[in-house]
Amino acid sequence: MTENKVTATQQAQQWLDSFEETLNSDNPAQAADLFEDGGFWRDLVTMTWNIKTMEGRGAIRDMLSATAKRTHPANWQVSEEATEQDGVIDAWVTFETVDAIGKGHLRLRNGHAWTLLTTMQELKGFPEKRKFNRAKGAEHGASKSRKSWLETLQDEQQELGYSRQPYCVIIGGGQGGIALAARLKQLDVPTIVVERSAKAGDSWRNRYKSLCLHDPIWYDHLPYLPFPDHWPVFAPKDKIGDWLEMYTKIMELNYWSSTECTAARYDEASKEWVVDVVRDGEKVTLRPQQLVLATGMSGIPNVPDIPGMDTFEGEQHHSSRHPGGEAFKGKKCVILGANNSAHDICAALWENSADVTMIQRSSTHIIKSDTLMDDVLGGLYSEQAIADGMTTEKADLTFASVPFRIMPDFHIPVYKQVAEKDADFYGRLKKAGFMLDFGDDGSGLFMKYLRRGSGYYIDVGASELVADGEIKLKSGVGIEHINPRSVTLTDGTELPADLIVYATGYGSMNGWAARIISEEVADKVGKCWGMGSDTTKDPGPWEGELRNMWKPTQQEALWFHGGNLHQSRHYSLYLALQLKARKEGIDTPVYGQESVHHLS
Repeated sequence: MTENKVTATQQAQQWLDSFEETLNSDNPAQAADLFEDGGFWRDLVTMTWNIKTMEGRGAIRDMLSATAKRTHPANWQVSEEATEQDGVIDAWVTFETVDAIGKGHLRLRNGHAWTLLTTMQELKGFPEKRKFNRAKGAEHGASKSRKSWLETLQDEQQELGYSRQPYCVIIGGGQGGIALAARLKQLDVPTIVVERSAKAGDSWRNRYKSLCLHDPIWYDHLPYLPFPDHWPVFAPKDKIGDWLEMYTKIMELNYWSSTECTAARYDEASKEWVVDVVRDGEKVTLRPQQLVLATGMSGIPNVPDIPGMDTFEGEQHHSSRHPGGEAFKGKKCVILGANNSAHDICAALWENSADVTMIQRSSTHIIKSDTLMDDVLGGLYSEQAIADGMTTEKADLTFASVPFRIMPDFHIPVYKQVAEKDADFYGRLKKAGFMLDFGDDGSGLFMKYLRRGSGYYIDVGASELVADGEIKLKSGVGIEHINPRSVTLTDGTELPADLIVYATGYGSMNGWAARIISEEVADKVGKCWGMGSDTTKDPGPWEGELRNMWKPTQQEALWFHGGNLHQSRHYSLYLALQLKARKEGIDTPVYGQESVHHLS
């Protein structure tokens, strides 16, 4: 008689049944034994009220000892057919805790969990106002106190921040602040977004003319409203700006443009922030209970202090203030830096017939845009991925399911293939003198981005100009001295210059905390971004998650939200749920909050 083979789905459900039984026992921490010795549990808020990865049975056991009896995780179910490849079972799961409904992902090897992802999707009793819970819109029946939709909206806009205080204030009205505000709107959390630009989207519109998204459109949707399916793969900056402006209106956000935050301080006695802003020339004081800095993943622009800067007779500015190449036709232009902005600016200046020299001080990771789409992103974020049944939510959760500790192991073989596929391209760049790398360990673009947020360029054309010598290159040197009409490099070379652009990156996000709140608070929360990989510009010790991002910080009621469009979309959900829980008085004991190891 032929024995029936246990399917991948059945094996996953059997593991989940054993897992749930142990979690509900007198010793729930024993559930750690169902993991491999070196297994991982990445939790996005459900168990820890934190964004936290537990590495190894010991860490998982400690977390469960502290949280399981309070959170009471239960009803673990495989939500669709599991798959098996190379001895690894992949399963999507659903579950719930005493407070929330969750989704997750499980990887099994030889009957034990290799990785488990758990994510909070909804707070019980507080669903988002959409689908079955959407507002009726029309108020049927007769009422002498009836207000129209417009009147209700206008009342809110006139009251919030004046006669009625918001629960949350978000400083920064770019993609991150907008995405988070949209989430909070659906959760009935009164929120004001403070943005110093005149209109939503101006942070995109006001950059150099050639700027566009380097990530493909499938990677960049905002919550609730995906881009139309006719939008270009790489959206131009002004198109993105218009979309963000439209989005704030359709999502009915309380978006205070032409408003600058001048100071903020936390009142320990009242447990609220005192936030001073100037709105259209009028001073207003806001008193929210939660403050979010959504100033992007980067902090204040890094402008180097080079001897002779004050003597330069041409124009000099940081890349964040570069207006475009139109005004520099025929000019001698020196660009200090060799990452995304530097390449974009060099290419735009070349297109406007400027004489351009790129100064590359250290090596840069380059990947061709087409290769990135085909070999790296295509399985999750592409038109073919959609045709194969992939959704944005599932793609985001798939990406999130890989713990940062082992993520390089997933990426190294991919980027090895990239290097082989585009060997001729890389060879021509090296021949031109360009210093290349694939990260300290060969793990490529995304690990560089997560570890340091710099050191790479997604090639959309500028690299060919470098390889061909159209963009001149001086590598392995810096600027030693600036003269009235030239720069002297550290190798003694002197370059004539009418324009110097400092494409020298940005500081940590907590630099905005220092400027808006205080140096003391900035040091209290410490460096933002990076995970302690002990690679270039990401000093250890290992923390396992991005520092301070989308989770509680060492400063009560202060949060950081930023990143690319993908991260703004995905992680805004978890930050919004944490804020909503606090608004509703749900107990949110934070497990495993990291110590501060680096101040900036």
